[in-house]
Amino acid sequence: MKKLRPIMFVGTGSDVGKSIIVTGICRLLKQKGYSPAPFKAQNMSLNSFVTTDGLEIGRAQAVQAEACKIESSTDMNPILLKPSGANKSQVVLHGKPIGDQTIKEYFLGNNKMHLFEEAKAAFTRLQQSYNPIVLEGAGSISELNLKHRDIVNMRMAKAAEANVFLIADIDKGGVFASIYGSITLLEPWEKELIKGIIINKFRGDISLFEEGKSMLKKLTGIPVLGIIPYAKDIYIEEEDSVALQKKQQTIAIGQINIAVVLLPYISNYTDFNVLEKDPRTHLFYSNDPKDIAKADIIILPGSKNTIQDLIFLREKGIAKVILEANELQKPIIGICGGYQMLGKTIKDPLGVESDIKAIPGLGIFSIHTILTSEKTTTQCSFTYKNSPKKLMGYEIHMGQTIGQDCKPLNYISNNPEGSIQGNCWGTYIHGILDHNEVIEDLLHDFTNKKTFFNYKAYKEENYDKLANLLEENMDIDSIITEMHTIL
Repeated sequence: MKKLRPIMFVGTGSDVGKSIIVTGICRLLKQKGYSPAPFKAQNMSLNSFVTTDGLEIGRAQAVQAEACKIESSTDMNPILLKPSGANKSQVVLHGKPIGDQTIKEYFLGNNKMHLFEEAKAAFTRLQQSYNPIVLEGAGSISELNLKHRDIVNMRMAKAAEANVFLIADIDKGGVFASIYGSITLLEPWEKELIKGIIINKFRGDISLFEEGKSMLKKLTGIPVLGIIPYAKDIYIEEEDSVALQKKQQTIAIGQINIAVVLLPYISNYTDFNVLEKDPRTHLFYSNDPKDIAKADIIILPGSKNTIQDLIFLREKGIAKVILEANELQKPIIGICGGYQMLGKTIKDPLGVESDIKAIPGLGIFSIHTILTSEKTTTQCSFTYKNSPKKLMGYEIHMGQTIGQDCKPLNYISNNPEGSIQGNCWGTYIHGILDHNEVIEDLLHDFTNKKTFFNYKAYKEENYDKLANLLEENMDIDSIITEMHTIL
């Protein structure tokens, strides 16, 4: 097949729908017989994924790869920033951490040129195997104070020789100003790269915006190639903190209430997506000890700064609530950092997370954790409790946990993993709650009603629904025709 010009979707700001539109375009191009792959030079997220070769990338690019029906790789997201403290992030390059930097050090320092070269090299490798590459920008394309150090938006578009499409969220209001302002602030070479405008999250009768399309073309000289309806019935995993703010935050009547403790440095909250979709359960995120105390099940999620989040639990009174719930034999689950918090101690002799060298845990499990500079990132096959069925998950953690007379929860290649005591269990395995065997075991004390939710099939169905929505509401033919221009 002829090599197509890459396409890139950038935004007038954050949370305008770039990741989801890239996901839908990836699936749409796959449906049309192409072999697309996603790419985002730099991603900032606490929701990450582990590739088959044990390397870490942003969750959004893993989702986009899934929409392309291909395995994810670090070339799809060569640089990942994981916030780990006040104005501080861990920098992950090609799937492995290379150190922590303050936001100021990262964005104003001198290492961005080196990282940009690494990003371009990753893109080149990816382009040798897939056709076309669908790139995603980050935030706004017109942050004037940061543009000269940009490695993810227009400079990356130029390096990739990509056709660029600007996305604006009309639901936020001010769509004309945000589009006109974003384009007006571009340099001539940047504006030349932009081939179309996409209006996202439109409510109501799209035909009412026909005049608006003409106005935007007159103002900017760039055509509007799509108006995407606001679609609440399509589910695509979202990874950023804005998506987390939209989730349920209080208990509900008549369902099994599951509280996920909303930690300041919560990570990998996509672990709980299947429970969100179960009709028997009401999963909500809260840091209010009163609401958490009313929940039937409490989950301590992963954390990018376990020690600081453990201090937070005590300061907010949530630690007391969890211990009281354990006395009442309520189910309590700890995933990754949450599992570490349920142990006896957490030690940080190397200062991986903070200057605090040791802190007592909640003491439910007789385990001790030592944080290490080496990060464990691996996919794993495991058996849950006494079930012989092989399940899949992945691990991402800085630290080793040693048990003392603990009953293991899982087995990985006959090696014990996790802990279980009464109705409380903990594990390092992300994705453990994606499996019906685990969900039914968790809920069996609350209901006799069983359900089977095929999460993989559900995601596939929604990728197709999203692709169909985009095809119906975007000028895909013009976009693909433009991609056939000679590189």
